[in-house]
Amino acid sequence: MAEANEGEASRSADPGGPAEARDRGKTVHGEAANAGHRILAPDDAEVEAYLETALKAPAPTRSADDGPAGPDGMASGRGPVVVLDFGGQFAQLIARRVRELDIYSELLPHDTPYAELERRGTRAIILSGGPMSVYDDLAPKPDAAVWSGRIPVLGICYGAQLMARELGGDVLAAKRREYGPATVTITDSDGLFEGMDREQPVWMSHGDSITRLPQGFTATAQSDSSPLAGLADPSRSLYGIQFHPEVVHTPRGKDVLRNFVVGIAGVEPSWTPANFIDSTVAGIRERVDAHAAATGSDGKVICALSGGVDSAVAAALVHRAVGDRLTCIYVDHGLMRKKESELLRVTFERDLGMNLVMVDARQRFLARLAGVEDPEQKRKIIGDEFIRVFEEEAGKIGSIDFLTQGTLYPDVIESATSESKAAQKIKTHHNVGGLPADLRFQLIEPLRYLFKDEVRKVGLEMGLPEAMVLRQPFPGPGLAIRIIGEVTAERLDTLREADWIVIDEIKGAGLYRSLWQSFAILTPVRSVGVMGDGRTYANVVAIRAVTSEDGMTADWAKLPYDVLGKISSRIVNEVPGVNRVVYDISSKPPATIEWE
Repeated sequence: MAEANEGEASRSADPGGPAEARDRGKTVHGEAANAGHRILAPDDAEVEAYLETALKAPAPTRSADDGPAGPDGMASGRGPVVVLDFGGQFAQLIARRVRELDIYSELLPHDTPYAELERRGTRAIILSGGPMSVYDDLAPKPDAAVWSGRIPVLGICYGAQLMARELGGDVLAAKRREYGPATVTITDSDGLFEGMDREQPVWMSHGDSITRLPQGFTATAQSDSSPLAGLADPSRSLYGIQFHPEVVHTPRGKDVLRNFVVGIAGVEPSWTPANFIDSTVAGIRERVDAHAAATGSDGKVICALSGGVDSAVAAALVHRAVGDRLTCIYVDHGLMRKKESELLRVTFERDLGMNLVMVDARQRFLARLAGVEDPEQKRKIIGDEFIRVFEEEAGKIGSIDFLTQGTLYPDVIESATSESKAAQKIKTHHNVGGLPADLRFQLIEPLRYLFKDEVRKVGLEMGLPEAMVLRQPFPGPGLAIRIIGEVTAERLDTLREADWIVIDEIKGAGLYRSLWQSFAILTPVRSVGVMGDGRTYANVVAIRAVTSEDGMTADWAKLPYDVLGKISSRIVNEVPGVNRVVYDISSKPPATIEWE
C-alpha cells in the first residue's frame, strides 16, 4: 500500500458498493481512500454563506485555457508545474509547496492526456502519492507518454513506485512498512539532493517498496526499510523519491522541490502577489469594459461580503479594477463574532471608499433557525436565506452585469473533478457551483487560482488591515455551528461574549498568530455549580484551540495554564448563565476542528 495515512489498505469489501469503490479502501481514520482533493476541513475555511447550498446548480463553465494571465501563467507563454493527482490527501499540499517557491502550479487528474499537458505549456510534472498499490488491477496510471523524457517528472511515494514499475522495475509489499518519521541516506547528491547533507530526516507513509530499479536508473537514497528510497534517470529527467517532501515533517522537503522545479526543470520564480495583483486587476478591468462597450451597459459589479478574508480580498481586487462600478453587499445574519460587522464597515466604507450596503437581517435568520438543531439543516437554512436576502438587495441596485465570488483554487479543483476523483464531503460546504441555476449575472472570480495562504499575501500587498487578512478562519454559517443545538438570540449573546474573551486573552498572551484557530463553543450541557454561596444550574462553555500548518491535520494547542485560567475565570464571571468552562484536547483526526 502506497501511503498509510492516505490509505493503508482496508480491503474489506463494501457489499453494496461498486468494485472500484471497494478496492479503493479506507484510510486508517475511516474515510474513503479517495478523500484527497478537498482538505478535510470544510468548516475551517472562511466562506460566503450563500455558497453553503452548493450542490444543485452546475459549476461555472471554464474553458480549457482557463488560467492566470500573469507571469508563470499560461497566457504568459511560460507554463505551470502540474501535479498529477493519484488520490493522495497530500496532493493539494504539493501544489501549494510549489507555489511557495513563487512558481505557479496546478493540480490535475492523474489521467490528464499528455497532449493536454504539452498544450498547456507544462514545464515540470509531479506525480502525487496515492492510497492504492501500483500492482493492483485498478491502480491509477498516467498517460504513458509522461515517461518520454520531454518534460521532467518527479514521482513522490506512489508516484515513484509507479515510475519504477511502469518502466520495468519491481514494486512489492514491504517486509517492514514505514509510517512516520524516518531517516534517509543520500547516496547520490547530484540534481534532486544538491546542497543537502547525506543524512536527512523525512516523513514516510508506505507499505510497498521498490525492490528493483528499471534499466537506466540509479539509486539516489536509501532508508533502513527502503534500500531504493530514491531513483533517478537524469538522461530522461525522471526522478522518484519514496518520502514526502511536501509535509513539514520533512525539513528539507522544500529544497528537494526547489532543486527539481528550478534546478532540473529550469522554471523561473515569478508567481508573486504583486505580479498577480497587476495582471488580475488589468484582466478584470478589460473584461468589464469590453462587456459594457458591447452591451451599452454600465458594467456594474456586485460582491457579497461575508466578513472573511476571501470575499474581502476579492472585493479589493475588483474595486481597484472598476472603482465605483462595484457595490458590496453585506448581509448581517447576526451570526458573526463581536465587533466584526463594525470592522467591515470601517474598512470598506470609510478606509477604502467602497459603495457598501449593509443589510440587517438578524431577525429573519433567527426566525428560520428557530427550533432547528441539526447542523446540516442549519447550514442549508443559512445558505438559502442568504440567497433570498442577497437577491432582494441586488434587485434594488438595478441592472447588474457581474457578481464577484470568492472562489478559491481548492473549490475549482473539487468542482472540476468527477465523483470517482473528487474528495468525499464530510459536511456540506461552499463550492463554486453554489449559485442559483437561473443566475442572471456573469461571474468574476479573481481568486480562483489562489490557495488560502496566497489570498492572505495578496490582501496584505493590497493594504488591507491585518486584523481582517490575518484573522483565524471562521466558518460561513458563523456562530450557528458553534452553538450545539438550537440557535437563539440569548444563546448567541452568550457565545459571542465567551468567544470574545477567548480571543482577547489569547491575543493578550501573544499567542493568536501561533494558533490556527481558537474559539468558544456553547454546549447543550448544563451543570451544577456554586456562585455567591448559591447553587447554580447553568451552561457549559468549551474552548477549542488548535495548531496546524494548513488545516489538513491539527493538534490541540498546549495553552499555558495561566492563560486557560484567565479565560475560564473571565467567562464564568463576565458571561451570564455560564458556570463551567472545559478545554477540548482532541486532535484532528479523529475529531474535526469545528464541533458541528
